Amino acid sequence: MEAASKVGDPPADALVSDLLKNGEVDGVNALFRTIGTLKPDTDLSRLPDRLAQFLREAAAPPPDWSEADVKAAEGFFGHHHGTASMLQGTVGLIGTYLSPTGAFTLRSTGRLGGVEGPGRRLSQSSRLFLDMGDKNAMRDGTLAAAVTKVRLVHASVRQLHKQSGQWDYDKWGEPVSQKYTTGAACIFSTQILQGMRNLGIDVSADDARGFMCAWHYVNHYLGTPEKWQLPKDADETERLWNQERDKEWQKTDDGVFMTAQAIKFYRDLLKPGASDAYIALTRVALTDKYADMAGVPKSPLDLVGKPLAAGHGLVSGTAGGLFGGATQRTVGVNPYKDLLGVASKAFNDIERYALTHDQDDQPQMHQELDDNR
Repeated sequence: MEAASKVGDPPADALVSDLLKNGEVDGVNALFRTIGTLKPDTDLSRLPDRLAQFLREAAAPPPDWSEADVKAAEGFFGHHHGTASMLQGTVGLIGTYLSPTGAFTLRSTGRLGGVEGPGRRLSQSSRLFLDMGDKNAMRDGTLAAAVTKVRLVHASVRQLHKQSGQWDYDKWGEPVSQKYTTGAACIFSTQILQGMRNLGIDVSADDARGFMCAWHYVNHYLGTPEKWQLPKDADETERLWNQERDKEWQKTDDGVFMTAQAIKFYRDLLKPGASDAYIALTRVALTDKYADMAGVPKSPLDLVGKPLAAGHGLVSGTAGGLFGGATQRTVGVNPYKDLLGVASKAFNDIERYALTHDQDDQPQMHQELDDNR
């Protein structure tokens, strides 16, 4: 863990540093615009030679990747794509804010995570969550290309911090280090599986392995060396995460600030009252211990959160505008199942809206780390 905190992504870091130093791209935002156009069929001859060579090398699959892994991942998303995407966009993102280094990094990158609003940061994360479950995404190169963009964004963040002279390397280690990257992958994988279990969602052992395979794949394209790769074994990853989580997660001002931004972003897009249902689902999935650390507000729905009584008037009244009669079911069945089905569709519609409208049209990052605190 200590060694991983001191390591960034040397190939990507050298590439970004040289592109900027040699004037092959006009600053970080120009690099971001170039990255944003990358697709599996991009004509690499149009790009700077170093960037083209990097992309060719970065396109190689994980060394131990197999057809069985692809099928396992596709099996998970075939059963749970909507719910997993929703939970990654709520529980997962808030979980990353519980890492003091992660919250500080996100908040310090200016408009990407500062006072100008979280739309771009959240929508770009949502893009990855939605892309992971797209048909053939792990076969046609689209997911690999999407993740490689994130890898280069991470390298750009490290370059900005290096240039700023404000990053405390002794305290924080490397910005967006391998420790942070793998820790975030744990949050978006095994922590999500725990959240699904907390909500009474039955995920088979095969599907759990499939989800871990998907994140093994993503971690590879994020530039994670094999020695820090997540296991494909869901039980082993959960054991490792449970062992480290309470050492890594803490309540910080940055984390509470970022959580408040995320909640405001979705409240602004959701119908009145519906956001309370999402807060309740997030608290149950994350558990009160960690929800309190992150500053997730308590909602009226918490009163029936454990267990949520199907057909409870408070639920149907508060969230009825969004969920309709989905909660009017017989007590004794999993009260979250139908609620989650309707909620995930609405939430994913919001994520797609953010990707295609003005929420994803903000300045990408300050050229200097002036986070406007």
